[in-house]
Amino acid sequence: MVLPDAEFPPGLVARLRDRAADEVPHASGRPWLLGSWTATGRMALARAGGRLLALFGEASVPSAALRVRLKKVRALTDLESALAGVHGSFHVAASMAGHGYVRGSASGARRLYRTEIGGVTVCADRARTLAWLVDARPDTARIVAHLAAPQLPHPLAGASMWSGVEAVAPGDALRTEPGGHGHTAPWWQAPPAELPLAEGASALRDALCEAVALRARPDQVVGADLSGGMDSSSLCFLAAESGASLVTATLHWSAAGNEDREYARYAAERLPGAEPLEFVPEELPACFAGLDEPRPPLEEPSCLLRDRAIQRRLAGELRGRGAVLRLSGHGGDHVVVPPVSYLHGLLRRSPRAALRQTAGFRARGRWPLAATARMLLSRRSYSAWLTAARGHLREDAPVGEAPDIWGTYPRLPAWASAQAAEQFGELLARAAERDDLPPASEAGRHARIHQMREAGRIAGLLYEAGAAADLPTHSPFCDDTVLDACLAVRPEDAGSPWSYKPLLAAAMGGLVPDRLLERTTKDHCGTEWHHGLRTHRRQLAAWADTSLLSAAGITEPRALRLAMLSPGLNTGGVAGLENTLGAEAWLREVAAHPEPEYLALRDPQEEPSIDTATH
Repeated sequence: MVLPDAEFPPGLVARLRDRAADEVPHASGRPWLLGSWTATGRMALARAGGRLLALFGEASVPSAALRVRLKKVRALTDLESALAGVHGSFHVAASMAGHGYVRGSASGARRLYRTEIGGVTVCADRARTLAWLVDARPDTARIVAHLAAPQLPHPLAGASMWSGVEAVAPGDALRTEPGGHGHTAPWWQAPPAELPLAEGASALRDALCEAVALRARPDQVVGADLSGGMDSSSLCFLAAESGASLVTATLHWSAAGNEDREYARYAAERLPGAEPLEFVPEELPACFAGLDEPRPPLEEPSCLLRDRAIQRRLAGELRGRGAVLRLSGHGGDHVVVPPVSYLHGLLRRSPRAALRQTAGFRARGRWPLAATARMLLSRRSYSAWLTAARGHLREDAPVGEAPDIWGTYPRLPAWASAQAAEQFGELLARAAERDDLPPASEAGRHARIHQMREAGRIAGLLYEAGAAADLPTHSPFCDDTVLDACLAVRPEDAGSPWSYKPLLAAAMGGLVPDRLLERTTKDHCGTEWHHGLRTHRRQLAAWADTSLLSAAGITEPRALRLAMLSPGLNTGGVAGLENTLGAEAWLREVAAHPEPEYLALRDPQEEPSIDTATH
C-alpha cells in the first residue's frame, strides 16, 4: 500500500502495521509504503534530499543507480524522464515535499487501485487489500460483466471487482497533494507508428532481449513453457542466449493433427544445455480438477480455472529441477500482431495499400463485400459503439462477418438473467458517457492498445497464480518497452494477411530456427476440455444446485445447470461457459477466504522492518 503524506483517522495506521512486514516512511516520518517485499528482494529504494523513489517488481536499475537518477529530479514532473531507459515490469512510487506519485505499468500487468478514507486517497497493488480496509463487498454488475465474451471493452476491462474501490487506468498515474487528496493524470503516451518492418524488428529484438535477460540470469535455473509456437520458442532461445540454465515444459494435447510435440522437440534439440520435460494428458490432472478445493481468489474471475491444477503440477516439476521462475509466451499474439481494424485508418493514409491488404483479409476470412465496405467507411464514434453494444448483449455472435472497427460486441451467455443483462447494459451506458474515450482517437490504434492491455491484465493474473504455486510466471511480451517497440511499427507492416506474425519473425531471424518462425498452426486442448467437464460432472452439478451466481440473480438456475452438465449443447462457444465457471469459482473463493491470507496478523513480538536508511 502507498499512503499520502497526510493525517489519517485514528487507528488506521496501527491496523495496517499489524499486517505489514515492511514499512518505509515519508521524509516527514509519516508512513508511506506498507507491505511485504523484503523476502522477495523485488524493491529498489532511493533517497536524495528528502525525495524518495521506489520501484517494485522486475526493474533493470538497482537502488544505487536509482539514487543517481533521483538526484536529477526536482519535481514530480521530472520523474518519468529520469526513469527513461529502465526496462522490466514494475510499479513506481515517489514522495516529494508532501506530494505523492504512484503508477503501475502501461500494459496493465502491474495494476493499481485506489479508494478514499476520510477524504484521503490511498492506493494498493491489489484491489482486495483496499476492499478489506474499507469493508467493501463485490460489485454485482462487475461480476456480471465477467460472464461476457469474447472480451470486455475499454473502460470496463480491468475494473475493480469491489464497490468503492476503483482501478487506476493503465498509463495513468495517481498523484496526491499535501493533505491527501488524489487525482489521476496520464504518464504514458504511445509512440508514433512510423517505423518500417526492418527497423521496428531490430528495436523489438533489443526490447525482448532486455526483458528476458533481466529474468533469465546466468547464475539461475529458469523454467519456460515451450509449445513449439513462435512466442514461447522466441523466449526460450533468448533465455538460452542469456546463459541461464533452461528447463522447458511441453504439453502434448491429444487433438488429431497436433503439431506441438514435433515443433517443441525440434526447438529443444537446438537449445544448448536445455532440459526438456514433456507431459501427456494421462500424466496430468484433468481440466477443471480441484473445483472442490477453494484457493485464495485472484484479483478477478478468470479462465485460468480451467488448467489451474495442471499448471500447479507443471510448476512443481519445474521447481523440483531448481527453477526459480517461469517464462511464459503469453501476450505474444496480442502484442506483435495488430487487430485488422488498422485497415480503417490505413485507407485514409494509403488507400492502395489498404485495399490490397483488405482483399487479402477478406479472402482469408470470407468477409461479405457489403460488411467489409461498412467497416472501411465507418464514421461511428466509440461512445456510439458502446451505446449500441447494449442492444446486442443477448444475441448470438455473427459468423462470417467483417469485424467492427471498435471490436466485437460483448455478449452474455444464454443462462444470464434479464436482471444481469440490465445491469451490464447500465455499465455500458455509463461508460459511453465518459469524456476520456477512447485511449486513442483512431479506431485501429485504440483496438491495438486495448488488445495489449488485455494481455497485460492476464499476465498479472498469471504472475499471481504462479506466485501462489511458489513459481512466479513472467510474461516478457507484456513489458512496457516491448509494447512500445511494437506500437512504433507501422501496423500495415506488423499485420499482414499473407504471413504469420511478420514483426516477430523478422525480430527473431538468425536466433530462432527458420522452421519455427515459419510455423502457422496453433494447437488446442479441446479434447481435454470436454473430458475435464465430463470427469467433474458431479462437482459441476453440485455447483449448479448451490450457485452463488444464481443466488445473486445473475444466472437462471435451470439454464445454468443445463450448460454445466451438457456443454455439447452450448451453441455459444466455450468462452461464455469458462467465464461463468470462473465467476462462480471466484465468488466461492471470496466466501471461503473473507480476509486475504497475505494480510494475516503479524506476530506482536515481531516489529515491522522500517527502512529509514539512505540508499
